[in-house]
Amino acid sequence: MLKQFFGAVWRYLPSWVRYRLTRIGQKRFTVTTAVAIFDDEGSVLLLEHVFRPDSGWGLPGGFLTSGEQPEAGVRREIREEVGIELEQVEILFARSLGRLRQVEIYFRAKAAGIPKPRSFEIKRAEWFTRDALPPDLSKDQIRLIDRALSLSEKSQQ
Repeated sequence: MLKQFFGAVWRYLPSWVRYRLTRIGQKRFTVTTAVAIFDDEGSVLLLEHVFRPDSGWGLPGGFLTSGEQPEAGVRREIREEVGIELEQVEILFARSLGRLRQVEIYFRAKAAGIPKPRSFEIKRAEWFTRDALPPDLSKDQIRLIDRALSLSEKSQQ
């Protein structure tokens, strides 16, 4: 109940307040990682985050700590959030979000284990087919999933 309260408060804060709060201690820029985790049937794992604006659904991932390598960071985040290990991890692409002063590094991987929320930040972890994604999933998240699928298909040819 407490996490739902903080999640609701976070979503209703003005974007500039959320921006400032995430930048405390990060003077220049932040680096995040995210991963499109697919199962053997091609479904993608999405997490419903307490603090994510909009619907809350999105790819798993998070901020790197100082000196942490991107792959190690994404593996740590997944262990912390849903208690699974990653297999067949491959880097897909990186992008820079200038206004947010953030660099995002995206990976693709397979899950080793059954994902279950382990952090107060995560409400649910569910598998979705591309044709049955949450209806309120952001367009940006859909584009990221499609890009991960597209790049994976190219690498398999």
